Amino acid sequence: MDPLLLRFLHVGGVIALFASLGAILMGGSAKKSASILHGISLLIVLLVGFAILKKPPMGEPWWMIKLGIWFFIGAAPALAKRKVMAPPLVLALCILAGLAAAWLGIHRGF
Repeated sequence: MDPLLLRFLHVGGVIALFASLGAILMGGSAKKSASILHGISLLIVLLVGFAILKKPPMGEPWWMIKLGIWFFIGAAPALAKRKVMAPPLVLALCILAGLAAAWLGIHRGF
């Protein structure tokens, strides 16, 4: 598959992920729809991310850290719903985690 198309899909998934995360955490009227979009966009980001890699570089830990960030962003709505952290704090941490994931993806390591 074309690498440019894969990157386009990956970035589109990330945009949908953060839009749904904002809708869930800031409490909108369409919370269920936002939760569905959150799950679908997480799946798109994961599958397209692995398609971009083709084969994970086992000797390099950066992709495993990105996977951990993916798990954190996936669990973020549950952290806010169960009052483990305040929703604005969860959103701020998710934005920082997304920036860290972008940095790791661009620089492919440390």
